[in-house]
Amino acid sequence: MSRRKFIVNVCKIGSASAVLGVTDTVGLFMPETASADAERKPGHNTKKPGKNSSYMLMNVRLESGYKYKNGQVVATETVLRNLHIVKGIITRILDTKSTYGKGVDCYDAKGMLLLPSFRDMHIHLDKTFYGGPWRAAATRKNGIFDMITLEQTLLLELLPTAQERAEKLIELILGYGSTYVRSHCNIDPVVGLKNLEKLNQALANYSDKISHEIVGFPQHGLLRSNSQGLIREAMQLGVTHVGGLDPTLFDGDMEKSLQTMVQIAVDYKAGIDIHLHEGGETGLKAIRRLADLTEEAGLQGKVTISHAFSLASLGDGADVEMAKRLASLGISIASTVPIGKDVMPIPLLQQHKVNVMLGNDSITDHWSPFGIGDTLQKAHLASDLYGWSNEYNLSRSLSLATGGITPLDEAGKQIWPKVGDAATAVLIPASCSAEAVARLPKRAAVLHKGTLSSGSLDSVKPKLHTN
Repeated sequence: MSRRKFIVNVCKIGSASAVLGVTDTVGLFMPETASADAERKPGHNTKKPGKNSSYMLMNVRLESGYKYKNGQVVATETVLRNLHIVKGIITRILDTKSTYGKGVDCYDAKGMLLLPSFRDMHIHLDKTFYGGPWRAAATRKNGIFDMITLEQTLLLELLPTAQERAEKLIELILGYGSTYVRSHCNIDPVVGLKNLEKLNQALANYSDKISHEIVGFPQHGLLRSNSQGLIREAMQLGVTHVGGLDPTLFDGDMEKSLQTMVQIAVDYKAGIDIHLHEGGETGLKAIRRLADLTEEAGLQGKVTISHAFSLASLGDGADVEMAKRLASLGISIASTVPIGKDVMPIPLLQQHKVNVMLGNDSITDHWSPFGIGDTLQKAHLASDLYGWSNEYNLSRSLSLATGGITPLDEAGKQIWPKVGDAATAVLIPASCSAEAVARLPKRAAVLHKGTLSSGSLDSVKPKLHTN
């Protein structure tokens, strides 16, 4: 069996286990707990940190450095600390024997590892079967064109429950530790701005638990469905990015499609995030032209190309040239780490400082039934696919899931968390980042700016110490 087929089979098994809530705990670190510093209160699970709460998060495991042998990283060192969190900000990082003071709410992390929370940078919260009866993906005889025909009836069918399903999907990704989301939202002649209205309502209901961006996505074609006017209206309703779709093969006019998208972004001082599935030279031509337009329009650092499958077809030398061009303009790549005939050059892109972001894309919808909503699982998939199996590479791969934030820098210096950082993090029963990426343990508690977004924390009564 080839490595690619093997990974595909493993991923299917892993996805099924995650959906069922099954976690393989063999070999997992069992955290020690400095429980002598705390006593459980009766009914200790009744309290939880809310918006603007001030509290002590005790017995938190933080990465402190790498352990080396013969010049190679062989392990990750950690320490136990107490974090004082005031209105969503880490204000003190204390030794576990430090005095807490009276009247401070305390929660016991039980020695679990604290990691930066995750970011799902490509998902469609507005159209999903999740939260309703099981439905497999639709059959596509004529590819995307069949799917657009299907959507003309399906979107109206899903509209009455769109907000409810979006909220269930938000809860799903929160449970996996994602507290930042970039959601693409259909803007098309079928539903107009109604999906956007439902999505805005759902996100507003979770505003204390998750941060977000919204891409106005012309799924039926910016030009093909004549959606330019609708996209402009959407920009005034909370949309942060202008979307697009395959300007040559779907919109039928690469230059006009890209020009229109860029002009809307300039007019509304917005970002761009285009779905670019086009492969080979067709896709590469679109990427090169979008890079030129990005520079001409002054949109450096504000453009993302989602999927960008054509990058996998670049030969030696051309791949480096393209990566340098994208990096120089701050053009990001959003990927689901696809497994297929061609493998995306994510390691090369990272090597040349291109910002690579991960997303789940479809979560149980008419496009695909396989998404599980776990961004950390995408970093796990990338590590397996690219052979990042040692302690150091697994540790560094965490950055793909967190938007570039890691507890240690490349030299092993502790850089997160620091006093002044937002308390936006996830507690995991693991010994280090490398184990978390490799083993995908349960996300025990998820914090967003100090607020408990998912999971649970045990409220405890501190014993006061004298130093």
